[in-house]
Amino acid sequence: MATPVISAREADVLALLGEHLSNAEMAARLFISVRTVESHVSSLLRKLEVPDRRALSRRAPGPARAERARPAPVLPAPLTAFVGRTRERADLAAAVTGRRLVTAVGLGGVGKTRLALTVAAQVADEFADGVCFVDLVPVTDPGRVGAAVAAAMGVGEQPGRDIDDALTAALTDRRALLVLDNCEQVRDGVAPFLERLLVACPGIRVLATSRARLMVPFEWVFPVPPLSRVGGGGSEAVALFLERAAAVGRAPGPAERDRIAALCERLDGMALAIELAAARWSTLGLDGLTAGLSDQLRILAGGPRADGRHRSVRAVLDWSHDLLAPQDRALLRRVSAFVAPFTAESAAEVAGFAPLEAAAVADGLGRLAEQSLLAVTPSGTGTRYHALETLRQYGTERLTDADELTGVRTRHLAWCLAGAAGLEDAGTPHWRARFDAVAEDLRAALSWAADRPEQRADAYRLALSLAGLSFTRNLLGEAQERYEQAASLAATDTGAAAALRQAAGVAGCRRLGDDMYRLHRAAAEAALRARDTAGAACDLAAAATAAYRFSSTFVRVPPVDEVTGLLARARELAGQDDPAAVAAVALAEAAVTADAFGAVQGAPDNAAPDTVASARRAVELARRAGDPVARSAALDALSGAQSWAGDTFAAAAAARDRIDVLAPAPSTPARTHELIDALAMAAATAVGAGELTAARRWGARLADQPQLADVGDHATSWLLVADAFAGRADEVLTAGVRFLDGWERTGRQRSFSLGPAAAAVAMVHGLRGDDEARATWLAIADRTAGEEDRLLGHGAVFDAMVLLHQGNARAALDRVAPDAQQVWKWVCWVWLHWYEALRAEAAALAGHPDARARITAARAVVTGNPVATALVERAEALLDGDRPRLLATAAAFDAAGCRYQWARTLLLAGGEHTTTGTSALADLGLAPMTVAPGRGAPRL
Repeated sequence: MATPVISAREADVLALLGEHLSNAEMAARLFISVRTVESHVSSLLRKLEVPDRRALSRRAPGPARAERARPAPVLPAPLTAFVGRTRERADLAAAVTGRRLVTAVGLGGVGKTRLALTVAAQVADEFADGVCFVDLVPVTDPGRVGAAVAAAMGVGEQPGRDIDDALTAALTDRRALLVLDNCEQVRDGVAPFLERLLVACPGIRVLATSRARLMVPFEWVFPVPPLSRVGGGGSEAVALFLERAAAVGRAPGPAERDRIAALCERLDGMALAIELAAARWSTLGLDGLTAGLSDQLRILAGGPRADGRHRSVRAVLDWSHDLLAPQDRALLRRVSAFVAPFTAESAAEVAGFAPLEAAAVADGLGRLAEQSLLAVTPSGTGTRYHALETLRQYGTERLTDADELTGVRTRHLAWCLAGAAGLEDAGTPHWRARFDAVAEDLRAALSWAADRPEQRADAYRLALSLAGLSFTRNLLGEAQERYEQAASLAATDTGAAAALRQAAGVAGCRRLGDDMYRLHRAAAEAALRARDTAGAACDLAAAATAAYRFSSTFVRVPPVDEVTGLLARARELAGQDDPAAVAAVALAEAAVTADAFGAVQGAPDNAAPDTVASARRAVELARRAGDPVARSAALDALSGAQSWAGDTFAAAAAARDRIDVLAPAPSTPARTHELIDALAMAAATAVGAGELTAARRWGARLADQPQLADVGDHATSWLLVADAFAGRADEVLTAGVRFLDGWERTGRQRSFSLGPAAAAVAMVHGLRGDDEARATWLAIADRTAGEEDRLLGHGAVFDAMVLLHQGNARAALDRVAPDAQQVWKWVCWVWLHWYEALRAEAAALAGHPDARARITAARAVVTGNPVATALVERAEALLDGDRPRLLATAAAFDAAGCRYQWARTLLLAGGEHTTTGTSALADLGLAPMTVAPGRGAPRL
């Protein structure tokens, strides 16, 4: 057999599989998307003809190949050569590789960042999972340190946990070096973040730079001294001056080096001061440099407590500043308002006022860059400028001295508001990059404005804008935070209530039921303060509804009496006049009724019609109110009530209607949350009704929802189930990897959809004959689902299918022994038709004396379900030995998109159909089927 051709990228993926990395970790390592990794894994499974991921890992090359797949350090590329510091580099490298947290401490301008970058590149090979650099200069909120690190490392948010927890989970098993630069400005955020990170992630090492130690456990402080000035012309300080001076013009001659050494001595070896002085060499010469600097040092001699090194840095900055023309001075201080790299057009808006004309800004930026006072960064959207943090702080001080701080920050705030408004159309080209380019400025402007009463209105507007933009950018944790911040800044209680409702919608998308409940209650309180009783009724009813509809997303489910008390208060406030309030209360009543009915074991049959009637009333009231989100929620209650009433097809129709109702609705967080739930329920109900093609369609749409991009378990659950029933083994194995990654990243949650998905993957492994992989996935299924569902619901269905495939009809019959009408209400109703049909087939194949009665009973239940009906018809054909009728069911399976059962039917028919059936199973990636009827079973 020819050796399969494996691409270079597939080889990289295979090597990382040998290191037992998750798809997300491989994506981060190789700088590709998770879905691209999934595609490569699927291709490798097919090319190497192995059954699963575990087998692939065993085919991975040895350590030498894995070592070649080690990622390149993710570090900024320096624009100039690193000079000197031979001893410091060796000592710091030894500290970084031997200690958990090393903080390089020194004054601003001493060269901490360049030293850290150089050492990080030097030791990168010591870290199997690479090196990541995070500049904390743009981070103005201490609470967003974790978010900045997560963004740099490619870790996204996950439902049910905040970004810090998601980051910790992603890094638990990694061995990597994290370089955190400029920690001093957010030290209150860096310290607790690192303490949590280092405790939870033993393989992570951190190299931080700061002007002061971080004061956290594990910290090893590494003082960064000024450049060595020993040796005259051979000193490190002189070498740096000569290298930088040569880069901007004429190189100093040998005769001038002693005087340069004296100049560097007066600058105390501070790297920033030396570089700024060297940038002036070609225009001022040594005499001009010495004269200008000496004058500044005399002026800024300072008092006895002033630090000499600090004085020298400030002196060279003051001196460089004073050499500028007045307009360039104004520009330098005004652009310090920008946190992230900015364009000339942006600078003109913020800095272009007297004495500086807007038209002169672009030329001024060029002159400042020539003087090394601004860094120039080319980008896909044009040239951008950026001031180093030390120069930003200096510029801020100069703004204060010029009495321009408030004016410039106000203009920067206005620029941010306009920029946020311009980003509201998320469909524009390069939207994501445009948002990322200004996000930190938006955050900084909001932080500044939020503390100033005179800016409160603008801060409220910016908080709302940033919340919406963060939601679109899929930064759900920040979106919720900003909506809550907007509520605190709102000038009216009405505005606060509206923002809190939006925050509740985001919390729903994050699967944080406790927050949904809290925020709806807080919105009700704000509405009551605004004398909006109808709004308060809606909010209280929404809180009560959430407690029942989304109870699985709660850490602490509210007590029943508390929730019913909220509902009673909502009913009192709603009255009969406001359609929206009346509809919200009706929805809560329907949710409570449905939950109570479902929770009562052996509930009387006449309770079902009452539950359906209550839900129908809620749907109609929501329709009259014109609220698509409320109408979808009411349809969900109706779908659930109809399923409990035994009307599978009506339940599926109501679930589909939700998607149609939501389609034209504005894209709010609440609508997004409702749509995610609607897609999941549409897929689930389609599975229950045997509509596998529709289930795949809804499941694929669910998997494509941006809010689920980093949580493969919830995103792929119903698509896995539909594909498993259809026999699409390759798709199940590929999506199963994403499912498992997501489940592990989200803390191994439990829900009614996760258990069936894991069991579906286990079933496919069983149909492939891989008992070891099946056992692994059955263990996962046990940890993701309720015990009853695993025993009598999806677990029984999937186990029976594997046993029938193996020819063990007796065992399959035992697995579905209980009468469906006795057990199905204890488990998810989705499995009722499948359970009944497989129970009938197992009885027929095992020769059970009640086989015909079971077939008749099953037919009465499943009629209308194309797959289950074909299963029942096939069972009767087997019982009667009717080959033509049996083959007719094969066509029915094929039309229903269930190729596995089509192939199985051909094998059961035997004879000339055996070859076709065997080939079809092989094409599906499944093992040969055993056709071994039990005692008394019919033979064709």
